[in-house]
Amino acid sequence: MSAVKLTQIGNSVGVILPKEVLARLKVEKGDTLFMSEAANGVTLSTYDPEFEAQMTEARRIMKKRRAVLHELAK
Repeated sequence: MSAVKLTQIGNSVGVILPKEVLARLKVEKGDTLFMSEAANGVTLSTYDPEFEAQMTEARRIMKKRRAVLHELAK
């Protein structure tokens, strides 16, 4: 576990993540992280559950309408 400090950024407060954490998450400046509530606080992740739900629905539709999509691709 590593400690991070809160810092003033304009009118907001932000957290500066150490290089090791950024490397472990495979993120860099400008990338988006998603915060979710956990039993012991919050979790930061590159995983977006809302996007995953949308992709699951898209896959279902593509499978159901495979023939139509194949015709449209011609």
